[in-house]
Amino acid sequence: MSLGVVLVLALLLLIFPVYGYDPLDPTGNITIKWDVIQSDPDHKIRVSIFNYQLFRHVEQPGWKLRWSWHGKEVIWDMRGAETTEQGDCSAVRGSPHCCEKEPVIVDLLPGVPYNMQTANCCKGGVLTSMTQDPGKYGASFEMGIGSASDDGSGPRIPENFTLGIPGYTCGQPFPVPPSKFSVDKGRRKTQAVATWDVICTYSQYRASSSPTCCVSLSAFYSKTIVPCSICSCGCQGQLAANQCVKRGEVPPVLQLDNNEPPKPVLECTQHMCPIQVHWHVKQSYTQYWRVKMTIRNFNYVRNYSQWNLVVLHPNLRSVTQVFSFNYKPLDQYGDINDTGMFYGIQYYNDMLLQAGESGVVQSELLLHKDAGIFSFKEGWMFPRRISFNGHECVVPPSDEYPMLPNTSQFLAPSILTIIVFSLLLILAIFL
Repeated sequence: MSLGVVLVLALLLLIFPVYGYDPLDPTGNITIKWDVIQSDPDHKIRVSIFNYQLFRHVEQPGWKLRWSWHGKEVIWDMRGAETTEQGDCSAVRGSPHCCEKEPVIVDLLPGVPYNMQTANCCKGGVLTSMTQDPGKYGASFEMGIGSASDDGSGPRIPENFTLGIPGYTCGQPFPVPPSKFSVDKGRRKTQAVATWDVICTYSQYRASSSPTCCVSLSAFYSKTIVPCSICSCGCQGQLAANQCVKRGEVPPVLQLDNNEPPKPVLECTQHMCPIQVHWHVKQSYTQYWRVKMTIRNFNYVRNYSQWNLVVLHPNLRSVTQVFSFNYKPLDQYGDINDTGMFYGIQYYNDMLLQAGESGVVQSELLLHKDAGIFSFKEGWMFPRRISFNGHECVVPPSDEYPMLPNTSQFLAPSILTIIVFSLLLILAIFL
């Protein structure tokens, strides 16, 4: 590589820092938009959060937006959200909403009084993905801010933004063209005084030190069931492993603090993963083949709402029918259509319940046997990659995949078989 190419790459990294990258969603991010709606005499700010990711969503307890003020800024009032603490406001006249140097903002819950709401607010911090529910991927709130200092300087956009969601890293604010807002049912547009964006990207390595999902495999043509790899997500008895309960035992009573999600309590397994995905090659027809997918929850203390499964397989370009799940292809690289997203049907199976008999969702899909690429050999029938809720699953090594038997109905008949069959046919004709 020449010195010039190295310098160009280094310059690009300085201009566009890379905090996380997913090849199945290369441009996905969460964007925080800071709009100055009014700057004189009062400072009115609208903050919006948009989830521009294809399949990764924000679950309960939701986002917790945090930043650092440059000076002695205070938040006088808020609509659509609230800070978790008011802070020490003894040096400020009046009754501000928050005087914290680093305020933590949370979304309001659904059903709050109308005078506390703003457009696109009050979802409990939950954000859906762009693919699964594009109408609920954003949130916003408004606030009036001012400076508690007497130097006459107005409030500045803060820095050090965080979302309070594991795995996300936010960059520094940068100016963009002012946002425009539609009013009067779209007949008029107003414009912000100034707008800044903050880009937050996801990294699974930052989100969790170990995987949270594993894959097992089986096929109708083989008696071998390939289980999840041992210790895929941890090993029983390790200090860092999640607490586990043997099947049939009653899990312990949990006490939750500060609306934080409980620590996982899993059914004791060899893989110790909260989620297991089983891929079973069920049947083969003349022109089609059928797969059964099963998602099992081993976590006793968590339901997964709005779950999704992303699968990478070369034959997904020829999906004929999907039963019991919704399906959408994820076309990110031109004509290459080998990745798809599966998710539950609303009010039917969009909630994956906690461990137990009901902690399972299943689906079957029918795929066309594309000439030239379809094969039963060398594990072609099995997925190249699977992720659950954006977390990549551990897939067994390819040398453990179910193999075709030595004599199979799918293998070409031998010459001896053809000769014997021909002789029997001749005898049947002349006798």
